[in-house]
Amino acid sequence: MNHLPTRELGRLEVPAIGFGAMVLSPGMYGEVGEERALAALRHAFDNGAAFVDTSDGYGDEGHNERLVGRAVKGRRDEVVVATKFGFRIPEGAEAHTFPVGFAFGELAVNAEPRYVRGYAEASLRNLGTDVIDLYYPHFPDPRVPIEDTAGAVAELVGDGLVRFLGLSNVTAGQLRRAHAVHPVEAVQTEWSMWRPADPELLATARELGVGVVGWSPLGAGFLTGNVRQVADGDFRQNNPRFSEANLAANHDAYTALRGTAADLGITPGQLALAWLLHQGPDVVPIPGSRTPAHIEENLHAAYIGLHPDTLERVDAALRRVRPAGGTLLQDGGVR
Repeated sequence: MNHLPTRELGRLEVPAIGFGAMVLSPGMYGEVGEERALAALRHAFDNGAAFVDTSDGYGDEGHNERLVGRAVKGRRDEVVVATKFGFRIPEGAEAHTFPVGFAFGELAVNAEPRYVRGYAEASLRNLGTDVIDLYYPHFPDPRVPIEDTAGAVAELVGDGLVRFLGLSNVTAGQLRRAHAVHPVEAVQTEWSMWRPADPELLATARELGVGVVGWSPLGAGFLTGNVRQVADGDFRQNNPRFSEANLAANHDAYTALRGTAADLGITPGQLALAWLLHQGPDVVPIPGSRTPAHIEENLHAAYIGLHPDTLERVDAALRRVRPAGGTLLQDGGVR
């Protein structure tokens, strides 16, 4: 097994680049065979991305967690396993909806404390493990104070079912309130060259010593420069930025950044990941891929240094870009 440079998410040491497993469940980025998905996970681990991010909400009936469980079997001590909860609402429990900018208009969660232990126990069964390394509520529940949900995870930490608490898709205020109840090691937020992170959230995380996990660091594949259309059955069809007209406009808008990558002799995706790693030593991106060559390409970004002049060139280009298609998530407002 290869080893990448490591970083600290609070008290949790992880590789500098992890692996987002969402892309390996059918219905996310189109169909994918089970054995191909399993091979991708194992290739990621073998090449150093031994920090895997999944969720009980990816795929049908915990598919993604079960896939990760198969991949880590026999090597659990080598891999940091993170998963998220809240979308698999128990029968009879109320769905708490909130608006998003995807075509389907809203998502539903339930993060009431009385259900959190059940979520964790189901995830442990899916993953085939006796402990979750990093456990996040997937989205803040609009009907439940975040400190109540955090307190329920804290009980799991005390019982040895979870090692560390994380938060996903939260505001700075929610992070601060949850951290006051129980230490938060990592906050997961969408962050890439085409979706900046909330500066207040980053400042609060750094004040509190909380690491930052960047999800969709390649802009759902857009920043690789290879996505010119999305096929039927691809979740990105729900994303306005991937409509035919917006995707073409966005491709043109990022021409300068692809040119910078070419000048450096690296791929656009590697530039996107290296740039994100240069935003701070507490930042860990979690790109996903189904292709061994692309996995290796992504992980090589952990070794790419960017000169300050290059970073300024990139940032200047980003200041000129306004991606077509709007924002997607709400967090007490629109991000």
